[in-house]
This record gives sequence, structure tokens and C-alpha cells, in this order.
Amino acid sequence: MSTNKLSAKDIRRSWHLLDANKQILGRLSTQIAKLLMGKNKPNYVPYLDMGDNVVVINAEKIMVSGKKADQKEYNRYSGFQGGRKVESFAELKERRPGDIIIHAVKGMLPKTKLADSMIKKLHVYKGSEHPFEKKFKTQPSDSAQGENLKVKTEEENDGN
Repeated sequence: MSTNKLSAKDIRRSWHLLDANKQILGRLSTQIAKLLMGKNKPNYVPYLDMGDNVVVINAEKIMVSGKKADQKEYNRYSGFQGGRKVESFAELKERRPGDIIIHAVKGMLPKTKLADSMIKKLHVYKGSEHPFEKKFKTQPSDSAQGENLKVKTEEENDGN
């Protein structure tokens, strides 16, 4: 019996559109990390970047549970003495909401060189507008307003 060896040329990537509207940060981030790593694919191997492209919209509407909105802090360091900057979740959400999702997903990716190429396939946008409209042929629907998580892939749209 031989082992099925996968190479980089065998990888097929698709596009996923996720709506962060009223989603909990950690739960959404785990789904994004799985898609970026390619763990949802049957031929997953940890030594190749098999992940798909992920577009997240409405990043400014992300939520956290409990008192994390007031207590959670994000640190930056400029490299100079006394250059540490501390920002709360609420302040960062107002200034750069996409960075919150990127920071959470980065912590869930492997700590290897592959993580850099995986995180480049994550595209986070503040509003519902994004430049990848051609990848998703979506029709606006009134019934989709109440859904918690909308995941649309390029493969699903090709069949319609």
C-alpha cells in the first residue's frame, strides 16, 4: 500500500465570504483559522499551505462576551524605550476593527513560516464593501438578515 503524497501543484484554493455582524470574536476566528490552514479539506497535510482565501466583512460589528470589551488590552511596541502602547478592545475596534480579527486569527495559526503565507490570504474589511465582488456572485436576500454566519464559497456559486 502506498502513501498518497501531496505536492503544492495539487492544491485547489477557493474563496470564502464571512460576515462578522454580531459574531463572537473567538468563534469566528477559529472558523477562519481552519479555512486558512485547510483543515476542512480531506487531503490536509500540516507541512503545506493548503488554505483557502477568506474575506471577512463588517469587522466593526464584531462582539466579545462578558467584560472583555472594557478589560481586553492590545499591546504594541515601537522598538524605542518607553514605546509601549496599550489600547483597549473598544478603542481598537473604533480605530482599526480589522486588526482585532487579524490578531485573533494569527494566534491560532501555526508558529512556522507557513503562517505568513496563510495570513496573507485573510482579507478583513470594515464595511460590507470589498474589492473581491467578482469572486462571489451573491444576490441580496431579505431572509439572510437573521442568519448568524453566512459562508459563501466560489464553488457553491459556480453551481447556481
